[in-house]
Amino acid sequence: MDGKVREKAITPRAASTVPEDRPSRGAGTAIAVGAVALLCALMQERSSVGELVEQLRRELDRYSPGGKLPSSRALVERFRVSPVTVSRALAQLAAEGLVVTRPGAGAFRAARPHAPAEPAGDTSWQEVALSADGTTDLVPRTVDAYGVTVSLAAPPPGVLEFSGGYPHPSLQPERAMAAALARAGRRPGAWGRPPLEGLPELREWFARGIGGAVTAAEVLVAAGGQSALATALRALAPPGAPVLVESPTYPGMLALARAAGLRPVPVPVDADGVRPDLLADAFRASGARVFVCQPLFQNPTGAVLAPGRRAEVLRIARAAGAFVVEDDFVRRLVHADAGPLPRPLAADDPDGVVVHVGSLTKATSPSFRVAALAARGPVLERLRAIQVVDSFFVSRPLQEAALELVGSPAWPRHLRSLSAELKTRRDTMTGALSRHLPELALPHIPAGGYHLWVRLPDGADERALTAAALRAGVALTPGRPYFSAEPPAGHLRLSFAAVASTGEITEGVHRLRTACDEAL
Repeated sequence: MDGKVREKAITPRAASTVPEDRPSRGAGTAIAVGAVALLCALMQERSSVGELVEQLRRELDRYSPGGKLPSSRALVERFRVSPVTVSRALAQLAAEGLVVTRPGAGAFRAARPHAPAEPAGDTSWQEVALSADGTTDLVPRTVDAYGVTVSLAAPPPGVLEFSGGYPHPSLQPERAMAAALARAGRRPGAWGRPPLEGLPELREWFARGIGGAVTAAEVLVAAGGQSALATALRALAPPGAPVLVESPTYPGMLALARAAGLRPVPVPVDADGVRPDLLADAFRASGARVFVCQPLFQNPTGAVLAPGRRAEVLRIARAAGAFVVEDDFVRRLVHADAGPLPRPLAADDPDGVVVHVGSLTKATSPSFRVAALAARGPVLERLRAIQVVDSFFVSRPLQEAALELVGSPAWPRHLRSLSAELKTRRDTMTGALSRHLPELALPHIPAGGYHLWVRLPDGADERALTAAALRAGVALTPGRPYFSAEPPAGHLRLSFAAVASTGEITEGVHRLRTACDEAL
């Protein structure tokens, strides 16, 4: 959008996963060329800002504290960058406390007061304070966040990101989100206090997406899927209680459970999802009242819960007097060659067994943290109370922006484009692995999500391989954090969505070949 044309918001509707008729070849080419041009411009702008910041930071010593820096026009001419780049670079330096900007006067080097050095403190007492009453804890209160941070942290420069947990910026609807946020900011009351449960129109949109008999009154808007899962675990299980989890499963959920003082109990997953017979055994053996699962494109295996198992899982949980927490995190990351998707478990649950979590984040941006928490019956009030106590409510401008985004013509276009690109990237990675790393077993090729789950040869040391891969220039996610108990073998989770292109996928597999030759 160049600022002269406005997209008209339409009534939000549930996103369709069925591709619409494709545009003509000429129109598609024009759209593709425009998208590539925009991406190149965005990437060049980010690179230019970073380079200018580094250059100005090195030159600040030339100016005395309070000294005036060259004008913005002079910086534009000297470094051959745009005025926007100069403005953003000075804003970053100001945020770091290195520069002071004065409207109408220019930018000045910040004065650094020379305060006397503070004596170093002694924080060793905290080791006692944090663990003195630990003998009464059924589950240690220390939190191991490694499994989460490995997929959130950006790799060092020059390292290809096979470890990422979010799609690359080129796969994000940046223009549509920016336009939605701008329109949202102009909505009447957009900066006021929202309803505690979330905006009614957004709750209605999420309810339609879940389907079945779920209504807007049974939906809470949450600040991202991770926050919604945390609320659900706190609401459903007291500290020290067991909670059944898929094995392997999402490390962030394991960290949440342990942080809440819960004891994760693994239930194995195969190509058709969780095994009902072992789920029933786990309920009987543990006495658990909660089972957390990802029935669609499970993380990390990519498995989809088989049709014949869906009703059985709900029946087993209902017989145990237990809740099923359904983490429906990548429904909008379906690949172009996938068939019709099964409905969420919550759509086929009249008895309130399922607590459903769905999110917009994976299909938009890591910072677009808007999700839904849906439940039926008395548990809904407990979920609502915990969420209100923890965070009051989700930012209204962000909720308004979500409504603008999903109600715009750009939203279905983005989902179609994302679906096609994810399939292309998946096929590129599977083909490269087959050609160059046949010793890595790939038992399942998913039709949705953003990663592959590969098994290492027997006896392989995944930590040694991960370290060797980093030396070779590719960041991997080791499989160990995905298991709540001893893993049956070494694994890797390889993301094909966090890198910039299919070329980087091919190059990353070549680098992984080098690492395997060193470590295996």
